[in-house]
Amino acid sequence: MTRRKSEPRFVICIRNEDCEDLEPRKVYQILADEAVAEDGYMRVIDESGEDYLYPQDYFVPIELPQVAEKALLSAA
Repeated sequence: MTRRKSEPRFVICIRNEDCEDLEPRKVYQILADEAVAEDGYMRVIDESGEDYLYPQDYFVPIELPQVAEKALLSAA
């Protein structure tokens, strides 16, 4: 099954140098933004609840079961 681009995607933070709004080993939702991806960044909804740009190498993309995605999205 192929994901649509509008579906939520998630990552795990593996680094947070100089980023107080990121916690290592925590799952974050990302928003599609192809323009910033070309420059090595991704748009992440961080601990502030807002989306900001962070370096892609701070994260590892993950696939979650649908039930887990729904739970994370409903908690937001």
